[in-house]
Amino acid sequence: MYPYTQKKIIKMLEDAVFPGATYTFIEKDKTESRLVGSAAILPKRDALQDGMLYDLASLTKVIVTTTVLLQLHEEGRVHFEDPVQAYLPAFASGDVMIRHLLTHTSDLKGYIKNRDELSSEELAAALISLEPGEDIGKKVVYTDTGFILAGFIIEKLTGKSVAENFEERIKRPLGMTESTYRPQDPLGCVPTQNHPTRGVIRGVVHDPKALILGSHCGSAGLFAPMNDLIRFSQMLLHFGEWEGQRILKEETVRFLLQDWGSVSGQPRSLGWNLFQEGNDFVLWHTGYTGTFMILDPNRQRAFILLSNRVHLVDRRPEWIMVRDELIAIYLKEVCEKSGITKNATV
Repeated sequence: MYPYTQKKIIKMLEDAVFPGATYTFIEKDKTESRLVGSAAILPKRDALQDGMLYDLASLTKVIVTTTVLLQLHEEGRVHFEDPVQAYLPAFASGDVMIRHLLTHTSDLKGYIKNRDELSSEELAAALISLEPGEDIGKKVVYTDTGFILAGFIIEKLTGKSVAENFEERIKRPLGMTESTYRPQDPLGCVPTQNHPTRGVIRGVVHDPKALILGSHCGSAGLFAPMNDLIRFSQMLLHFGEWEGQRILKEETVRFLLQDWGSVSGQPRSLGWNLFQEGNDFVLWHTGYTGTFMILDPNRQRAFILLSNRVHLVDRRPEWIMVRDELIAIYLKEVCEKSGITKNATV
């Protein structure tokens, strides 16, 4: 499937954009997966093997936090137009709604002094005390803060950690058997950055806030292999149900395929980013470590790429440029295959 997209992935490998990658295309009942390159290059070069876990980074936002909140909404326990203060009374503003957190339109000012030196409790208190600016609901500014607060709301409603909610509500029903917030075997994970103080990070989360917050983090922290992400993706591609397990109602997935942010030129769903293909929206999201998912439930089509592009060095501007080139090639091939005259755009 998609030969030009695959050719671009090989070119990215040859150009050392990442040491290796695992990628999957889904087209209705057909799934095609590939491994390219190495898992690690330091302290020695390790082969990339099927089933290795990736630090998903911000894919945690949509796989875990968004999905659990959608389930709680279905249960009538949370409403997206409710103020955050209704669930977190210590939160600094009464004007920020849950919808603002999930669409990155809360305009929260996220600077926290000495953030990486705080304890989990201190960091949580600092995050809850953050105040918004004057542009609530008027512009999209992507941050982790809103989803960490969303994770706190999940914990307040359920009395269980974000990680425990994932285990009970998503992992077990879908059979995502290897996905975890706490990998037991570091060598079964692809490593990330060669950090100046932490050394080569392997089997421990890369994101500094998630490192502090652990199982209570709604923005990052999940590790998973490709096979588990295929199961999660198939659930959304089949409008909430996969292999007899209904995770979300069909109508819930359908209203994900709408613009909830209402900011001109920057469509955002709840948790997910959006781009348009023909007359429909398609879900997509990225992760800092070099991951992304593109899901089109209307056509049961997906493209998932997992890489550890921060190993060994974090070259983020280069990554964003070539990642967007890769996605554009894929979308062009999708449009040509589907007979859509107007190309989808990121």
